[in-house]
Order: sequence, then C-alpha cells, then structure tokens
Amino acid sequence: MAGTDINRTVETVFRIEQARLIAGLTRMVRDVGLAEELAQDALVTALSEWPTSGVPDNPGAWLMAAAKRRAIDRLRRAKMQDRKHAEIGRDLDEDRDDDVARLDSALDDDIGDDLLNLIFIACHPVLSADARAALTLRLIAGLTTEEIARAFLTTEPTVAQRITRAKKTLAESGAAYEAPRGEERAARLASVLEVVYLIFNEGYAATAGDDLIRADLCGEAQRLGRILTGIAPAEPEAFGLLALMEIQASRLKARVGPDGEAVTLPEQDRTLWDQLLIHRGREALAKAEALGGADGPYALQAAIAACHARARKAEETDWRAIAALYDRLREVIPSPVVDLNRAVAHSMAFGPEAGLALLAPLEAQDIMRGYMPLPAARGDFLFRAGRYAEARAAFETAAGLSRNAVERNFLLKRAAACGPARPVPRQ
Repeated sequence: MAGTDINRTVETVFRIEQARLIAGLTRMVRDVGLAEELAQDALVTALSEWPTSGVPDNPGAWLMAAAKRRAIDRLRRAKMQDRKHAEIGRDLDEDRDDDVARLDSALDDDIGDDLLNLIFIACHPVLSADARAALTLRLIAGLTTEEIARAFLTTEPTVAQRITRAKKTLAESGAAYEAPRGEERAARLASVLEVVYLIFNEGYAATAGDDLIRADLCGEAQRLGRILTGIAPAEPEAFGLLALMEIQASRLKARVGPDGEAVTLPEQDRTLWDQLLIHRGREALAKAEALGGADGPYALQAAIAACHARARKAEETDWRAIAALYDRLREVIPSPVVDLNRAVAHSMAFGPEAGLALLAPLEAQDIMRGYMPLPAARGDFLFRAGRYAEARAAFETAAGLSRNAVERNFLLKRAAACGPARPVPRQ
C-alpha cells in the first residue's frame, strides 16, 4: 500500500476511533485535555509506524495501546503515584500481540459506558451551555473549531476559547470523572440530550468534508439515545429525542444518490426509508406524549418528522400540519434556525411568497449572515415563485458559504437549473 494510501487509512481509522480513545483515556487519566493530547500522540505514532509495519489487524486497540504507553511515559516523568501508574499500565506489561487483542476485547465491553460518561463529564454544571456543546462536538464528533463555529453561527476564535476554557475549568474544578447519579444525573440530563442531538445533526448533515452524511455519528447518537431512555424512563424529552433521531435516520439511505449526490426530500425514493426505524420512532413519540411531553422541543420535532414519514408520496405531505407544528415549536424554543425551518414549512403550505415574507426579518439579523441554509431556502422560494435570476444568485451565494463538497455541488446544480446568469433587477 502506498504511503499516501496508508496515511489516508490512518486518518480514517482515527476519525472512527477518536471518540473511543478519548472516552477510554479520560476514564483512566481523569483529565479530558490530557486524554485528547494522548489520542493525538497515538495518531502521530501511527502515521510514523504504519507505513513501515503495515496496518494492524486491530487498529483501534493498537491506537489505544500506543496512547496508554504515552500516558505511562508522562506519568513516569511526572512521578505520579504508583497506584495511578498501575491503573493505566496493568494491561501493558509487555508489548505483545496478545496484550493488544485483550485490550481490544476490554474496550468493546466498556465502550458504551465510557462514551456516555464522557458526555456527562462535558456537561458538568461548572461549564456554560455553549462550552458543553463545543467541547463535546470536539471530543465526540471530532469537529474542528471552524466547523463548530459555523454550526453555532459564531467565530472560530470564540469556539477555540470556549473549548480551552472548558478543559481548564474541568481540570481545576476537581470534577468527578464518574457518571453522576440521582439528582446530579437528572440535573445534567437536559444538557446531555442537547449534546446527543447536536451529534446526530452533524451526522445527518455534515458541516464540512466530502460526504453529505456521517452515518457513524447518527448511529452513535441513536445508541446513546436508547441508553438514555433506559436510565431516564420517566423523562418525556429523552423519548422525544430518540423518536426524532430514529425517524430522521430512517431516511439516510435515500438522502444520497448513486453517485453521492444530495437528494432532496421531495425527490427521495421512499421505498428506501427504513420502516423499522420509523416504527421505533413512532413508538418512542407515543411514549413521550403519554408521559405528558407532547409540547417538548424534541417531541414536536419528532411529530414533524412523523408527518413526513406518514406520506407515501411527497405530494401527500400534510404541510399545513407541519407549519402548525413549527408555529408551536417557535413558542417553545424561539430561535432563528426554528424561524428558518418554519418559513420553509409555510412556503410549502401557503406558497413561496409566504415563505419569502417570513425570511425577510431573518435576513436582517447579523447572526444569520454567513449561514448557508438561509440563502439556500431563499433560492428555493424564488425558484418556485418563477423569479429565476434572483434564485440563481441566492443559490450561488449559498454554494459559496458551504464547506461540504456534496452540498456545494448540489447548490451549484440548482443555480444552473435557473438558466444563464442575468443581472438581477433592483427592487
């Protein structure tokens, strides 16, 4: 295998295993920042050694073993207590293949608890809500500071500062590195649900890169959601979130065409929708509603997703019902993003001009400048209104703001479908 191919393999493996590594290492060294550094050290070691030795049979276990060795070296240099040294090094008496295999087996047994534990740590009340979200997206989803900044409509330095401060605050606070229980767990649950939601969203529509979706993140978020409904069986929003993720995930295979191109919801082959996931989602939504959570933010979004799932054809979609649900959602969690989605629903229910009228106040908000979905929605409304020159300009603007290759190509195709570029008349 060529050097460039091996480097690409290393980077792919690390992207998949990063959350596992950081979660497992955090449990051992009890320091989120140090765990992330050790994971990065393991990546550097793999980039150095795998081109010569080849890709190991168990790359995830190899990376963990390398990270543990680095941890042992650091602890020795820092003259840490023998107990801590033994805790981290007990499985690494010798550098042998059977040790690596044993480590891999142990990781598989603990991975669920480790990942959920890491999220609970990142959602410690000593951190602000923004810091919790940014830190978890960095550690679990593997997003760069630039990608997180785009997702939160803020600047890269702001996000970098939040993450740095969050790690420092956790280290200085003496925060416990075990998953909280009882009242402490209940106090953190809302933040944990929000973080799982953000992880799923990044998987459903990747902020950057060559792929439109990251199915691994969606699957991980769904798994965590199922665990959370088990440990919080009386929390309606846990079931609301699970319902939303299950129904949304049912469409993943239909969202990308044979050549990797994006497929819009109206154009999707609905026979590809996973009916088992839709059924699970409906069951979770019914549970949320039975617990009195019908008007919870996640339950309302799940109800919107369920409306789409009920339509066997795009033209059968009950857009008026969806618009009404967005009206309710706006009252529960007012935000520019909700307003944008509400404008889309109203444009489908009452015509493109209705959508454009709802976009106008959003376009005047500084926070929405540079937010790609806004000009993309405007382009769609204008196209359906027959205002093709304006639509083309809007799609081109949206394409210029996108950092995802599939998404950008899709927007440029929509711009081309508007006809040749022509000067847009002044209003």
